[in-house]
Amino acid sequence: MPRTPWRRRTTDSPRPAGRRWAGRLRRGGTIARQALLVRVGNRSADAGRAATATRAEVIYTGTELVPLSGRGRTLTSGSHGPVAMAQPATLEADSTSLLPGEHTMRRRISFGLVNACTLASLGLGLLAIFLAMQGETRYAAACLVACVAFDGLDGALARRLDVSSPFGAQMDSLADMCSFGLAAPVVVYASLVHSVPTVAAGVASVLVAGCAAIRLARFNVSPKDGKFFSGVPTTMAAAVLALTVLIGLPLPGGVVLGGVALLAFAMVSSFPYAKLARIVKLPPWLWLLPIVGALVDARLTFVMVVAAYLISGPVMWMKARRA
Repeated sequence: MPRTPWRRRTTDSPRPAGRRWAGRLRRGGTIARQALLVRVGNRSADAGRAATATRAEVIYTGTELVPLSGRGRTLTSGSHGPVAMAQPATLEADSTSLLPGEHTMRRRISFGLVNACTLASLGLGLLAIFLAMQGETRYAAACLVACVAFDGLDGALARRLDVSSPFGAQMDSLADMCSFGLAAPVVVYASLVHSVPTVAAGVASVLVAGCAAIRLARFNVSPKDGKFFSGVPTTMAAAVLALTVLIGLPLPGGVVLGGVALLAFAMVSSFPYAKLARIVKLPPWLWLLPIVGALVDARLTFVMVVAAYLISGPVMWMKARRA
């Protein structure tokens, strides 16, 4: 009597191999726990005999099969969809170095020192927020001035010690957003809330924060010019706001509110503003004017210097267009 078809076993049945694989998977302690060994068989239509099974190694990630990296990778179609055929390979982590170049002890210490200055600027920005929440706006403004100093120090040290890196640039941008894009508006709000309507102070602070975020994002993706900034940099804007609060300008709240809005729009403008290196190279007689003015009336001199810097952008823009 012939055997019933459902009791017959063929040589390509995956069940014995499946049992052995399951036992190895329970005992294994490596990445093989996440690997699935798929036995793919192609049956010939003419002879009806099983072809040689081929081993493929794939990883499940949800509902998608992702092939492992390996040599001799090809793509075939099996019972589980497209399967990558690969030789058994060892998975190695792709390590990315934060410090490009040679990793000597001196360069590592220098790299840590530069990033410590960036973190100091970040911490001082948070301290300025805490002090502004307690009503200590003068001390909060002093912390912002220290943030500006550390922000300039980390860039100077990175160039001086030759440890500039993309990681450091991203760290500096994030710290600037915290210190100059968030802490500075909070300090401005705390200083204006008692002299102008609360809604007006809030709108001005949000405007400064939004323009600072746009300015930093644009700076990260725009080509760099060694002579001019496109718009007032966030560091300069934060320094102006902090010094305004620190020296206590005797101006009406509405005038200060208008100045804050003007400074925010200047950050996202396309006017060229000279960098500090070009300002330092100005003729010596030009430096005598603010020095003498500071001895006579420091507050008025500060307002005039800031106004001259803000006006210099549109003036140079118009001069370039005429040329």
